[in-house]
Amino acid sequence: MLCKQHIKSFLAVTSLCVALAACQTTGMENSADFDRNAGTADNIESLNRVIAGSPNDPNAYNIRGTAYGRSGQYDLALQDYTRAIQLNPNFHQAYANRALIHKKMGNMQAAMADYNQAIALDSTYDVALIGRGDIFRVENQLSRAVSDYNQAIIAKTRDPRAYYHRGLIFQQQRNHAQAIEDFTFALSLDASNPDAFNSRGVSYLAQGDMRGALGDFSNAVRMDRDNYRAWTNQGIALEKAGNYEKAYDSYSRAKVINPNYSPAVNGMNRTRKLRFAKK
Repeated sequence: MLCKQHIKSFLAVTSLCVALAACQTTGMENSADFDRNAGTADNIESLNRVIAGSPNDPNAYNIRGTAYGRSGQYDLALQDYTRAIQLNPNFHQAYANRALIHKKMGNMQAAMADYNQAIALDSTYDVALIGRGDIFRVENQLSRAVSDYNQAIIAKTRDPRAYYHRGLIFQQQRNHAQAIEDFTFALSLDASNPDAFNSRGVSYLAQGDMRGALGDFSNAVRMDRDNYRAWTNQGIALEKAGNYEKAYDSYSRAKVINPNYSPAVNGMNRTRKLRFAKK
């Protein structure tokens, strides 16, 4: 992998930084991936009572499925989403929610089928478009992924993942100007994502914007002190700027978090020598 190569020059350091972008994240995925209109109730016992009183209400099963999904009880979540779909075959949100569970369980073919059905029922449903786009992106079908993210954006999604994940593709294609624009918009929707700062920092560094890169890496490690990739990227930027002392410190922080992360280990070895030579 590119992000494991040994770097011996500043040119190679910059190349490593760009390569790290492809290794640093697979994107944002958390409980927000579930249909945001499905409810936030996490008291499964209370949902059990609701369903006992309304056993033919597809919305109740969809909501309980979300509660099961958020608690990691994926088999039960699948059962509830399937029951919701049986009761309402046009329930596009339940299809998208079931797709997410399939994806989390590694059943990508089933997830794709459910996303396709959700989109067939509502071609502007951003949750399904982003979810399907993510599968295309992981499978390296980048043009199809971008098409889905574009459709979600055209539908005026306020989900930052559409912009962030499209930005990752632009970055992979070395279209850093467009990547920065997407990361920036994603951060305007959700400024709490350290990976978005880290990713934008990589593109800033690739464009030679040292101030922007260091600012973003600083934000990333401030928000997530265990983000060893961001610490490593900060080290790369500092090393490129000739600040070997601070670069060594950043690489060291990354190595403490992940002792086997070779870019950090190699960075420490390089800057240790340069730091001592400077003295």
